[in-house]
Amino acid sequence: MKLASFVHEGRTSVGILAGDGVIDLGRRLGVDTMRQLLETGGVEAAAPFAGEAPDIAVEQIEFLPVVTDPHHFFCVGVNYADHLAEAQRANLPRPTPKQPSLFIRFPETLTGHRQPLLMPRVSDHFDYEAELAVIIGKGGRYIPREEALAHVAGYSCFNDGSVRDWQFHSSQVTSGKNFVQTGALGPALVTADEVGDAGNLDIRLLIDGETFQHSNTSKLIFDVATIIAYASSLLPLKPGDVIATGTPEGVGFAREPQRFLRPGEVCEVVIERVGRLVNPVAKDAS
Repeated sequence: MKLASFVHEGRTSVGILAGDGVIDLGRRLGVDTMRQLLETGGVEAAAPFAGEAPDIAVEQIEFLPVVTDPHHFFCVGVNYADHLAEAQRANLPRPTPKQPSLFIRFPETLTGHRQPLLMPRVSDHFDYEAELAVIIGKGGRYIPREEALAHVAGYSCFNDGSVRDWQFHSSQVTSGKNFVQTGALGPALVTADEVGDAGNLDIRLLIDGETFQHSNTSKLIFDVATIIAYASSLLPLKPGDVIATGTPEGVGFAREPQRFLRPGEVCEVVIERVGRLVNPVAKDAS
């Protein structure tokens, strides 16, 4: 199944994407958000409705971030060997990590499929990062690596839009990763059974149709199970938590010359069996 969060006629809901339509689970199950669905019944609660006729045309909805209100949103830095190498070529002091390098995103930084990624007023160094996102379905703490994948509800596409000059203000990346509406998550949560092996997925990023990143999740330094086990040691993971697994080589700041996003461009993250996340780029006018 493909589960999406959306707004229709002013009402927030969650539903099953079915062709050109949406089966509205909010009306059937009394849930408003993906987190509520995962907390109260999970993807199993949605499954009986998968064959029903759609209620709403996809063109009539506004996509929200797949999970609008995660308790925790972890991101993993430098988790592809090729991205680590390009960062080192760009003179960033990044040794090969011995454990996953985690940082946090806040919900206000997220946006949905087809919604604009916002370049902040204070910077023109707005970069792109294609990533596979893991969405937790079953919570827990100190999750053993061999049991970790049983805690996954599904996967989504993530664009970890990064304000590079602010990111490099210090050794901590938080400021560059937490501007409003800079990270896109969607278009859907694709259930784990449909995705299959998350360790062998083609992943690409395109700007106006031109490919800038192209790799495979088989090149992750730390795989999905390892990341879940590690993150769950910090604090209990909860249904609806999101973990972005890192980006491959090809990011704008490491190119020569550097290549950052510009207002009016369209940025796409395409992941095999997971989907195509499309976002225009706009300047923050607030």
